[in-house]
Amino acid sequence: MKTLLQPLFVLFWVGAFAQAPTITQSLSMKSVGSPQLSPDGKWVAYVLTETNWDENAYETEIWLANVASGEKFQLTNSKKSNSSPVWSPDGKVLAFLSTRDDKSQIYWIRPQGGEAKALTKFETGVSSFDFAPDGKSIVFLASAPDTKAFKERVEKYSDYEVVHEDYKMTHLFTLPFADTLSKLPTPKALTKGTDFSVGGFSLSPDGKKIAFDAAKNPDLINSHTSDIYVLTLADSSLTKIVSLKGPDSNPVWSPDGSQIAFSTTNEDEFFFYANRYIAVVPEKGGTPVVISQSFDENASLLKWSANGIWFSGLQKTTAHLFLLNPSTKKFTKITQPSDALATQFSFSNDFQQLACVLTSPNRLAEIVVSSTNAFAPKTLTQLGEQLKPFKTATREVVSWKSKDGTTIEGVLIKPANFDPTKKYPLLVVIHGGPTGIDLPSIAADRYYPIELFAAKGALILRPNYRGSAGYGKAFRALNVRNLGVGDYDDVISGVDFLIGKGIVDKDKVGAMGWSQGGYISAFITTFSDRFKATSVGAGISNWATYYQNTDITPFTRQYLKGTPWSDPDIYRKTSPISYIKTAKTPTLIQHGELDRRVPIANAYELRLALEDFNVPVKMVVYKGFGHGITKPKQMRQVMEENLSWFSQWVFGENAAK
Repeated sequence: MKTLLQPLFVLFWVGAFAQAPTITQSLSMKSVGSPQLSPDGKWVAYVLTETNWDENAYETEIWLANVASGEKFQLTNSKKSNSSPVWSPDGKVLAFLSTRDDKSQIYWIRPQGGEAKALTKFETGVSSFDFAPDGKSIVFLASAPDTKAFKERVEKYSDYEVVHEDYKMTHLFTLPFADTLSKLPTPKALTKGTDFSVGGFSLSPDGKKIAFDAAKNPDLINSHTSDIYVLTLADSSLTKIVSLKGPDSNPVWSPDGSQIAFSTTNEDEFFFYANRYIAVVPEKGGTPVVISQSFDENASLLKWSANGIWFSGLQKTTAHLFLLNPSTKKFTKITQPSDALATQFSFSNDFQQLACVLTSPNRLAEIVVSSTNAFAPKTLTQLGEQLKPFKTATREVVSWKSKDGTTIEGVLIKPANFDPTKKYPLLVVIHGGPTGIDLPSIAADRYYPIELFAAKGALILRPNYRGSAGYGKAFRALNVRNLGVGDYDDVISGVDFLIGKGIVDKDKVGAMGWSQGGYISAFITTFSDRFKATSVGAGISNWATYYQNTDITPFTRQYLKGTPWSDPDIYRKTSPISYIKTAKTPTLIQHGELDRRVPIANAYELRLALEDFNVPVKMVVYKGFGHGITKPKQMRQVMEENLSWFSQWVFGENAAK
């Protein structure tokens, strides 16, 4: 086992008398994911994530659980992380990705244990892989190695980039596999060149063909160019079988290999907030047929069995598994009860069993297994034991009417000793996206110390404002040309709803969020005088500045239906910086130095403007980080900074500092 600064038993002892986990304890909590059911359904491989404070990293190892007995044991144990387990078709071998050699490479190990053996030492590292149906080869995705000409260029001029030209294309490779291999096999390129960059792939049931999606290049601004191809391995012939407008991806073969299902926006021009549907096309090409339009949300395509097409999706604040009949286009919900939150599914070869990550309101996520015929989950992990030493807050889904009459839902988090006759400070924590969603399950706190806020005597509201996932296509489009403005109405109406219930002190309200949540918080800073403090995490302050610098310019064009050059008025209307003259709210700004999604110019612009208008502001820059803060020590600073900020401005503590 890895040596950790704070193993689980120490976590229990330290928090034994605490009402809520400390920031360090929360950041030290373990989590599970990526369950992979063995072909015969007898074992589940899954990934356990731990915090390694010594290395300042979240590290993952692969564990195995026996479905019948529930017995578990750790299968891998190495420097850095091991993840993405994949069973061989006969179940005798488990392959996985490991960063023990710095770049991610494929290793394999027997499920009984022993030393893991390397399969690749690929120059650029491996991003994903799968076994061929006969188990005799592996197909993987990786960035193509640098050409000789490129290496000579670097040698002559050092490193530079020609924007929109110097792309690292991702391609398919294959290598032979046998558990008797004595040396690293040599990979063979299956696709190559600069015509496209591969995204995801699927091998046909007979192993003779590979379906994959590929875009013009890996630049996010060209994700809409993704189409579906079929590669015939015998002669390396390549056929584009889907070329619809907009992104088409994630091909999945029918059991007989005659058809391919894939994810599509069905040529919707505004794909950032359009539904992702499931469509079917003959494997030789033809006219695709959309078959999941009766499901008004993103249908996440999983597998195709004799019983139908399996997909997962959100339904408001729940998440479920569904089975779609390709002929009737009708679907059936498989997972239960109605408030379940089930994700990350895998299946046995006969599709009689499934494994998934399952949680529900006020619970931590666990790995479970169940029959697919009658969902009755058997829990294999006990991550919830981590909460036993603490008195955690309670979560419930609430709803209210926004200014325009739209029904908005959110998660209301109450202190463990909540008294409905008292009035509490209220902190609004706003998710990103905008097509994110907040759910009533428990997850270890990361950017915002929710449990500590509740233990200090605050209510926390996490609104699923217009644009959030889970509520259908029409709801996701309600903030089009209405960003910030409609979002603020949804937030403030939720605040007023709780004030009206008599449980909120209207003079002690704060707001915070990251990314789109940071943008809405910045909008609150400049637009409203109702809040005592805000925290803007990686947030947009000026849509024009954002458009000119972000790595996803189509996002702004789709949501605002224009550019700063074609429609400057909508950019002014929806930008927090436009209302800077009315800003009064003390604001904490947190931002990654290398953020390309929301470039840090937005943070500097808001900070300077607030300073010029004498509004209290503090800005913290996280060196070396992009849009997300991903290491535990820096994440601890993010959380402690937010705790201190709201303790001062909302709770009235440390006012002299």
